[in-house]
Amino acid sequence: MKASLAPGIRFITSFSRDSWYRSFILFLTFLFYTAYHLSRKPVSIVKSELHRNCSLVVRPADLNITNNATWCDWAPFDQDNYQTLFGVLDNSFLVAYAVGMFFSGIFGERLPLRYYLSFGMLMSGLFTSLLGLGFYWNIHSLGYYAFIQVMNGLMQTTGWPAVVACVGNWFGKGKRGFIMGVWNSHTSVGNILGSLIAGVYVSSEWGMSFIVPGLIIASTGILCFFFLVEKPEDVNCSPPQHHSDKESSETEPLLQNSSHVVNGAITTEPPEVIEEHSEAISFCGALSIPGVVEFSLCLLFAKLVSYTFLYWLPLYISNVAHFEAKEAGDMSTLFDVGGIVGGITAGLVSDYTGGRATTCCVMLLLAAPMLFLYNYIGQRSLGTTIGMLLVCGGLVNGPYALITTAVSADLGTHESLRGNSRALSTVTAIIDGTGSIGAALGPLLAGLISPTGWNNVFYMLISADVLACLFLSRLVYKEAQGWCGRAPRVRGFKEI
Repeated sequence: MKASLAPGIRFITSFSRDSWYRSFILFLTFLFYTAYHLSRKPVSIVKSELHRNCSLVVRPADLNITNNATWCDWAPFDQDNYQTLFGVLDNSFLVAYAVGMFFSGIFGERLPLRYYLSFGMLMSGLFTSLLGLGFYWNIHSLGYYAFIQVMNGLMQTTGWPAVVACVGNWFGKGKRGFIMGVWNSHTSVGNILGSLIAGVYVSSEWGMSFIVPGLIIASTGILCFFFLVEKPEDVNCSPPQHHSDKESSETEPLLQNSSHVVNGAITTEPPEVIEEHSEAISFCGALSIPGVVEFSLCLLFAKLVSYTFLYWLPLYISNVAHFEAKEAGDMSTLFDVGGIVGGITAGLVSDYTGGRATTCCVMLLLAAPMLFLYNYIGQRSLGTTIGMLLVCGGLVNGPYALITTAVSADLGTHESLRGNSRALSTVTAIIDGTGSIGAALGPLLAGLISPTGWNNVFYMLISADVLACLFLSRLVYKEAQGWCGRAPRVRGFKEI
């Protein structure tokens, strides 16, 4: 008689081999993109150390001072136009990222994802570390830091199309919104860890605020080379179902696999099976997929808001609430904590209702008045600041997370592609690349507008939220028609 299995073993054996591989890939890609965002965040934390209020800083007795107002600042950010210089630094990265993203998807479709991701993470680690080495090498050239940011931006484009394509290869459409909503918390987790790690060193040796994250992302690149599995078929796992039978039947002949009349006689011969496409999709072909243009333009403005907070929130908290650099960085992580909850909520709601566009639109409409309130009452007390940051983070990052993950995967495996599995990376790159234009514009506009007052920066962000909603209006109308019974719509949760 066999002995009963231990509870832990029963739990392990309750999962199939496919489930273990899927969980492993989900964890691995989560780790990879956490490292990508972790290495981006230190710039926003270090800003408040590069230009400080020197009248509040204790001056060393043996220091020979030539300028009492800027003696503690790091040249060239010791000038009156330091906010503009910070904007140049941000946009050197973001413009390069936006331009490179459109090409990254094309490379991602044609190169092995394991090599592509490994190379990108190793090079990102190198350029992130070079930013920190500027402190130890005593470099005060804006050109040096701008060039490193440009190169880092180009290397960081390897990440998003590749990890979304990999996850899309392993997971079907059924619970994609929820799964990718949880998975996409890597963005906020990376921002939080990046803020905390940078905050440890920012007041003493800010160079380590870049070097440590650089070493971390380089280490994950080595991990990727040894362990990433691009497709289920590579390890003899079953591929996921990207479309339900109902969706498939809407694009197939009504009498498929049934009797046909040929020359007056009845035959049961099945119609010709359409072979799966294996060629990578073209850029124009990806743009023609229904919904790609609308969601891309919506993401442009949604990401404008999200990245303005990513790069300027610590400085805003430091200026308005008069926090120290480390305290402002720690407080800004609450925005990302709210973003985790917002991304998961958006995924759950859109899975159940089947309305990706409507979910995004509602959250964006709610975000606009919340941003207005945060600017006016957000700094009145510590409790109000914490609550408003959590709410704003959820409403701002929820739509951004949904579009860049579940929506991109849905469109990249759209039924109109008729089996072409190599479109996912290109579609993801188009959507995120367009969004990255907004990511570049947001911090740039914030740098130009902030000298006129922070109120005007928030008016800009509110306007961007409203414009993002307008670009989704046609898709929201179509989803509403489906719910009213004028078009077929599947609600509820489906299997993976």
